[in-house]
Formats: sequence, C-alpha cells, structure tokens
Amino acid sequence: MEDRRIDAEYYDSATYFEAAPHLVDRQSAFQRYRIRMVTVLADPRPTDRVVDLGCGWGTFEFALAGRVREIVGVDFSRKSIEFCNAELARDPRGNVSFLKADAGDTGLPGSDWDLVVAADLFEHLYPEDSGRVAAEAFRLLRPGGRFAAWTPHRGHLLEILKNNGILLKPDPTHVDYKSMARLLETFRTAGFDIRRAYYAESHLPGLRVAERMLGRWVPFLRRRIAVLGVKPGGGAEANASATGAPPPG
Repeated sequence: MEDRRIDAEYYDSATYFEAAPHLVDRQSAFQRYRIRMVTVLADPRPTDRVVDLGCGWGTFEFALAGRVREIVGVDFSRKSIEFCNAELARDPRGNVSFLKADAGDTGLPGSDWDLVVAADLFEHLYPEDSGRVAAEAFRLLRPGGRFAAWTPHRGHLLEILKNNGILLKPDPTHVDYKSMARLLETFRTAGFDIRRAYYAESHLPGLRVAERMLGRWVPFLRRRIAVLGVKPGGGAEANASATGAPPPG
C-alpha cells in the first residue's frame, strides 16, 4: 500500500498543530531561536511588505508585526489558518493577515512585495512542488525583493537519529529534505541571485558550540540551511551577491 500523501487534508485531519508545545508557544526557546535566526537572515525593514509562505502557527507574523509595514501569512491548511486567526483575535495586529492558499499559487498580487519568507517549509514540499514555490516567491516580489529560506540539513546528527528512529521520532511531514546545492539550484532556476548561503547552528547550547567550532569541516554538525535570494532589477546594492557568511552572534 502506498504511503499517504502529506497534503492539506493530512494537516487538517492530524494533530500536527496541537501536538508540539514548543512549536505552538511563540515564547519557547526553539521559537525564539527560529525568530532570531530567520530575522538575521531576512533583515526585515520598516517599509517592507512581507509574505510568509507556510506560516504554520503564525510565529513570524506576530514576531515581525512591529518591524514591518505589512505581513501576510499563507498556508494551505485550514487548521493552520483557523489557529492563526484565533491567535490574531486574542492579540490583534492591524498589519497582520492570514490567507488559506497554496504556497505555489497564492493568488496575491505579483511584483508587489519586498520580502518573502519560507521558514521550515521546503522540507515539507515534495520535489515537484519546490520549484513552484520558488517561482511563486519570484513572482510575488518586486525587483530587488528578497526571498529567505530556512530548512533543516538532513545530514545533521539530530536529523540522522530522527530519520532512523533512534532516540527521536521521525517526522512524516518532512517528505523531501533539500541539500544546500539543491536549494541553491531551486533559487537560481526561479531567477534569483544568491545574496547569502550558509549553515546555521542549532538552539541547543552544548551542541551549538561544537557546531560553531567544527561545522565547516564536519557535515553532521551542520544544523540548518539558510539561503537569501534577491530578485534582479532593484539596483546594484540590492543585487550584490555574497555567499557563505554566517549570521552574527
């Protein structure tokens, strides 16, 4: 029997959005780490209009609301959008909204946005969908706009243990991990110039030290893949490329 396809119906019928307290809680150590690291990568600005693809629990909408002009969270899961709208009702933000739509076909206006974020999305995308999502990000962005992607590195020690069911439980929604090379190819095929590309350390203090010291040489200590692409046409500064630089701190 074929494995069940992980699609919107899967997320809507499963307990995915309730089962992990460290993901639901925006103040958890893990979510604070995600917010800090993705913010460093994406560099949101006060004038930015932002689209967050695969918004999940609305983490970045609430984290960035005070730093950007507008942010729209997009997810194809009805349960995700219901959760996010309930959170928004409890904690109103005038520049935040949520949209139930496919990340590869949002229906939002094209060439109208300054920043697109895809944090912990690409590992949930089947190979045939990854290119569609990158192409949609390209369509959404104005010239000079940025596309920030953040995804786990399959070769990291924790992912190896998880995917082999050793100490950690496999995540069935991680249907296709992307390597750094594949993610860069996906960005470039969509038309992006690469501004930054690096491996980032984890949020676990002891492991983080080892990752910082040895990650350059030891693949299983490379925790996260971070890539920032720029849509050409926004001027020399917007389209300058610099790869391999890690975030500060």
